[in-house]
Amino acid sequence: MTEAEMSEFPGVIPGGGDLAAFLSANKGAVDAALADAGALLFRGFDVPDPLAFDAAIEGYGEAGFTYEDSLSNAVRTNVTERVFTANEAPPTTEIFLHHEMAQTPLYPAKLFFYCEIAPGSGGATPLCRSDWVLEKLTEQSPAFVARLEAEGVRYTNVMPGSDDAGSGQGRSWRSTLSVGNEAAAEARLQELGYSWEWLEDGSLRVTTAALPAMRTLADGRKTFFNQLIAAFRGWADSRNDPNKAITFGGGEPITPEDMAPAIALADEFTHDLAWQAGDVALIDNFAVMHGRRPFEGQRRVLASLIA
Repeated sequence: MTEAEMSEFPGVIPGGGDLAAFLSANKGAVDAALADAGALLFRGFDVPDPLAFDAAIEGYGEAGFTYEDSLSNAVRTNVTERVFTANEAPPTTEIFLHHEMAQTPLYPAKLFFYCEIAPGSGGATPLCRSDWVLEKLTEQSPAFVARLEAEGVRYTNVMPGSDDAGSGQGRSWRSTLSVGNEAAAEARLQELGYSWEWLEDGSLRVTTAALPAMRTLADGRKTFFNQLIAAFRGWADSRNDPNKAITFGGGEPITPEDMAPAIALADEFTHDLAWQAGDVALIDNFAVMHGRRPFEGQRRVLASLIA
């Protein structure tokens, strides 16, 4: 990547008037800009409330990917059928860089975010081009990249019996798996290829099958498509230990020494999107990682997923 490319990330589309109409009339150009930049910020359009955001998604015209049908670890609250809070974790919790739901076999292709209430302090959404990270990581840690590409990665997390909004990983196994009892949960996990263990407090420890750690885009670029950084840095609560969250596909631990270069590169290439009320962002989930900085005061950022 060049300095010019980095300075143009994310792409900014200034405007005015109705965003739904703009997206409907200019979808081809928007998609071309998204393919080039990886993330777009629509600023200055008239998006006063969640219903206007929902209408903008409708105007974009692609199929949705609902929270209910997802395997997301985060506790979220629906505002409309396809619009929901981005994460209910406390303001002091940092959500580290990740590709949405890359720790599962089911994930969206694109993400919409909408800032209804801008944070008083902090609360930016960090964005990072994962193809840039992988390009440099391949130069710096070729053995690590080669092993990830050959084996993939397994993720382990513990889901509570009931939602825990105090954790960024607090969605219950009932909600995550869309089931009402343990037998149904086990049947769903078997379909997904997970292994599992029931714990004494009614929570459920699950481990995925080996999932890919990279992805090849339509134009041939490869991206660091995974949840390694978020899991290693942030999957910590009363149930989860980040040191036990990730392994290579063969089961060997991924160490702090393995992760240090990837974390450093991701931090280097990160751009913090400082929200203004009414902003809408569109992110290519296959190309760009995102997260959430801690904040003070009110902050309400809503999300919607595109299949």
